[in-house]
Amino acid sequence: MFVVIEKAVLLMVMLRFISGSIEIFAAGLMLKLNDVEKALIVNSSLALVGPIIMIATTAIGLLGLSEKLSFNKIACIICGVSLILIGIKMK
Repeated sequence: MFVVIEKAVLLMVMLRFISGSIEIFAAGLMLKLNDVEKALIVNSSLALVGPIIMIATTAIGLLGLSEKLSFNKIACIICGVSLILIGIKMK
């Protein structure tokens, strides 16, 4: 039997693999640089990647569910994601 994988799920998985690969690469780069200041710069750069990947995967998931969800539910999800991002930025 064949297993059919939805395009939206496949895109979300690929984005998460890319995100994880970037994290592992950054960890190796920090180890290679062996300097706290440079490692902090690399780590700060990762703070940009995380939210971008989260927004992209959420958007793809919402597009995949758009026919099954009402406008009110989609608006609530978008508000929730916005609140998460606001909470992250208010450290």
